[in-house]
Amino acid sequence: MGLVFLPVYIRYLGIEAYALIGLFVVLQAWLSLLDMGMTPTLNREMARHNAGKHSPQSICNLLRSMEVVCFSIAVLIAIGVWSSSGYLANDWLKTDKLPTQVVSQAISVMAFVAALRFIEGVYRGSLFGLQKQVWYNSVSAIIATVRNGGAVAVLAWVLPTVEVFFLWQAVVSVISIIVLAAGVHRTLPEPPEPPKFSRQAIAEVWKFAGGMMGITFLAILLTQVDKIMLSRMLMLKSFGYYSLAATVAGILYTIVGPITAAIYPHLIELIALHDQTELVAAYHKGAQLVTILTAPAVMLIYFFAGGIVFMWSGNADLAANTAPILTILVLGSFLNCLMHMPSQLQLAHGWTSLTLKTNAVAVLLLIPAIYWVVPLYGAVGAAWIWVALNSGYVLIAVQFMHQRIIPNEKLRWYYADLLLPIGGSIGVMLFATAFQPESYHDRWHWFSFLLITGVLALVASTALAGHIRPRLLSIIGRSRRSSC
Repeated sequence: MGLVFLPVYIRYLGIEAYALIGLFVVLQAWLSLLDMGMTPTLNREMARHNAGKHSPQSICNLLRSMEVVCFSIAVLIAIGVWSSSGYLANDWLKTDKLPTQVVSQAISVMAFVAALRFIEGVYRGSLFGLQKQVWYNSVSAIIATVRNGGAVAVLAWVLPTVEVFFLWQAVVSVISIIVLAAGVHRTLPEPPEPPKFSRQAIAEVWKFAGGMMGITFLAILLTQVDKIMLSRMLMLKSFGYYSLAATVAGILYTIVGPITAAIYPHLIELIALHDQTELVAAYHKGAQLVTILTAPAVMLIYFFAGGIVFMWSGNADLAANTAPILTILVLGSFLNCLMHMPSQLQLAHGWTSLTLKTNAVAVLLLIPAIYWVVPLYGAVGAAWIWVALNSGYVLIAVQFMHQRIIPNEKLRWYYADLLLPIGGSIGVMLFATAFQPESYHDRWHWFSFLLITGVLALVASTALAGHIRPRLLSIIGRSRRSSC
């Protein structure tokens, strides 16, 4: 929903004001560090509760303890960001047309929204661990529609300012917290005694939470430090184009997120049950599913980035400025997505040290590289750094994971889970380049071309996915028999 309404936000607010929304996304990512591993820890412990590793009292005490910590940190977040609004508006951001007073006020409201969105993570992680993804996704779809569609309504009918945009986000976040909290507490069993804050409950999960906190910190550096540095090094308008390209490339994570959220608790249960055969099968199914659902989108964006932005926004100038950055960023994001299933398998085993070490090395390379490359090549250079780092993950880091956990599955992951499905999408795209529209004039022509090409690429990738193809054919067969 956010992606659909982005062109409308830009039309009402302008690219500079939209850059503040991009800054808010960066701020949210950095503030997730203060989560201190609570969200992934609750995800894991709720899944272990499903496997019988927690009593009703212990799991409810753990949730209440995490709630107390989370709400306390949220208050500090709101105060901290609000007190920094003047410095960010006057000294950090480089505005051209947007008054610094407007920027400062927007950041002040942003502080409250960031605190509320921070709280949502605790309940989201709990619902994923309880394997309530269907319920969560249904609620999330409704909230996303209200959050983004409502934002357009208030911009159109109330006041088209960035402050009003963030005020609406705050209202929706309050509603979201109430609904998600009710869902978690209704799903958990009734404990013998009222839930209470427990230091022991926190102490029992602190080791895993500490490892996840380190992973989160390094992951944030890897995915967001470029935006932080570019917000300082570029004019706000140029940063807006980079943020827009990053947002479009980020659609891949909305595809991968539901897959890993559904499979991760299942991996934990299989490990607890010592079912290695089913664990390997689930791993490959998840990896192939990630590839066949992301490869067509990635190749479509890579080959036809300008056409996609034009079809989406109707703005040829926006397409021309965004496409060169988007083409590169989407490759880096794709490589990052391919590592999600190996990472989930590591975390399901409680093994956090490998990710910590590899991310630490990547950060040591990333920051000086940005300082060196961006002054010479601008935002495009920063995008290529992102590709190079994620290439290292796919080619080097994954070797260590397979060697320790599933030593005989590495080549199968490279060939069957990655190479074959990706090759199918690339073949379709190379063929489709001969039929692409010649210019940015007809949005519907581009829409038809991209839709047909994307569907064909999805079919080709699925046909070459050995784990997913039989499962899909079985589902289709059962559907036909039931309809008869």
